[in-house]
Amino acid sequence: MLNEERIKLMTQMASYEDNDGKKNVAIGSYFRGDYISLQVMKAVISATMAFGIICAMYVFYDFETFMQNIYKIDLLVFGKKILLLYVIFVAVYALLSYIIYAYRYNKARASLKRYYNHLKELSAMYGQEGKK
Repeated sequence: MLNEERIKLMTQMASYEDNDGKKNVAIGSYFRGDYISLQVMKAVISATMAFGIICAMYVFYDFETFMQNIYKIDLLVFGKKILLLYVIFVAVYALLSYIIYAYRYNKARASLKRYYNHLKELSAMYGQEGKK
């Protein structure tokens, strides 16, 4: 006999596996700290590249004025200012990345927990049917 509840549960589980399940299983295979630190490291590398591109675009935008003023500015102060802007930019980017990836990890773990509970429920349904 076909059990409608079991079929509905299996359909929900198959839909989950096809959509979010693959991504959540990949996230769930990490420990929380490992996943978040890996993602934050990627974000810091991306932020460094983005900051470099932004600085280059700023310099190239007004290159003539920059070259005329390069001998007038104190390079040590200019370097400290750029370094401070870089640290602030990367720190904000890393903090936002930490918050986002911690939320994604918690959401994926909760989703996987529901999936595993559905698996247990499905196993219990098969066990009850086997006893009959």
